[in-house]
Amino acid sequence: MQRRKFLSLVGTAACVELARRMGLEAATDNSKPDLTIRISEVEIEVAPRKIIKTTGYNGSAPGPVLRLREGQPVTVEVINETKTPELVHWHGLFVPSEVDGSEEEGTPMVAAGGVRQYSFVPRPSGTRWYHSHVHAGRDMKRATYTGQFGFLYIEPKEEPGQYDAEVFLALHGWDAYLSSQGGDGSLEATYPAYSMNSHALGSGDPVRVKEGQRVLFRILNANATEQHRIALPGHKFKIVSLDGNAVPVPREVDAIEMGPAERVDAVVTMNNPGVWILGEANDQTRKDGLGVVVEYANRSGAPQWIASANTPWDYTIFGREAETPEPAGGVVPLVFRKKFAGNRWVDNWTINGKSFPKTDPIRVRANKRYRLRFDNQSDESHPVHLHRHSFEVTRFAGKATAGVVKDVVVVPARKQVEVDFTADNPGPTLFHCHQQLHMDYGFMTMLQYI
Repeated sequence: MQRRKFLSLVGTAACVELARRMGLEAATDNSKPDLTIRISEVEIEVAPRKIIKTTGYNGSAPGPVLRLREGQPVTVEVINETKTPELVHWHGLFVPSEVDGSEEEGTPMVAAGGVRQYSFVPRPSGTRWYHSHVHAGRDMKRATYTGQFGFLYIEPKEEPGQYDAEVFLALHGWDAYLSSQGGDGSLEATYPAYSMNSHALGSGDPVRVKEGQRVLFRILNANATEQHRIALPGHKFKIVSLDGNAVPVPREVDAIEMGPAERVDAVVTMNNPGVWILGEANDQTRKDGLGVVVEYANRSGAPQWIASANTPWDYTIFGREAETPEPAGGVVPLVFRKKFAGNRWVDNWTINGKSFPKTDPIRVRANKRYRLRFDNQSDESHPVHLHRHSFEVTRFAGKATAGVVKDVVVVPARKQVEVDFTADNPGPTLFHCHQQLHMDYGFMTMLQYI
């Protein structure tokens, strides 16, 4: 029997194990794995009597926090126990295209009931994440709508450790459905329930702290489509990293805004004893579960929420005020527009007038530095992501800046953002909006080395 035909018939964990013994698994190599990820159907109780049925990793949603050492080779075995092909994307890592987890780049799918190994050298250090990277379209039970996500922390060779405790918090919306929210009648994803990690606000254990502690919160917006604004009343967040990269100018802010796929590392000095809510600023979204209780030792009572000032989120305050000369590779203009697809339908999206797969590739030469000019001519913000590379924000909504390095940047509606990057990781590379509906309906192109 041919390997492809055999794997197409595999549908249970027992068959997966049989396939492995017969040597029929699809793998990049046959080395013994350092860790294993099982993709399977899971149920999580986000709140009392509120059961979410989804797809997750290793029996949970989110999946386990994976901690890898920077520069130390690793082999990850992925076992797909579901009935549909899947991919695991190592978001933010500088890895080869064939293991990055993007079908557009040439990464093979993990067949239904199949097994595949990913071998790579983890870099750069910092807060990254791993997640499904398949097409969902109108299927709200696929891709980033599911519980297939988790933190991937790449430990640096030297860890400064300037904090007393570390807390990982992943924001997510559940049971999404398409509804008409805008005035034009187009469809958007709507979420009746939210959680931080696997529990809604008021369920699960609180984050327990002590007065005087410096707590490092590693926060991930794993929502498929929504931007979130997070606050902790009575406290300030000192932003130390964005998307896992240390910022040149750490600053304290009252609230954090995050588009889908963004990560923020923030240190909070616990200097206001009580029982508080760390949660979404929007009252309805917080009521629907997006929050967690922060409880000081020897304190009790109902958790408190106080609305924070609506200060605009601005990447540039964490960078240096500087004009960055145009790089040698020149400027690549990328214009984002929306195409109305009809009443009760999902909007389509274009880059320079074309939708994927008809978009023109961004052509680059190895080791040259380029500037991407994102010109958002739509009325929605876009969290755009470049695979396998990081970029430096050089201009944000007209304001020059330097030193802020990211792999996702939210381009505000009707604004321009410029980023510089070095083409130093050859291979097919995907560029897309990380809003799942936008990505699925045309908002993608390829970076092509020539």
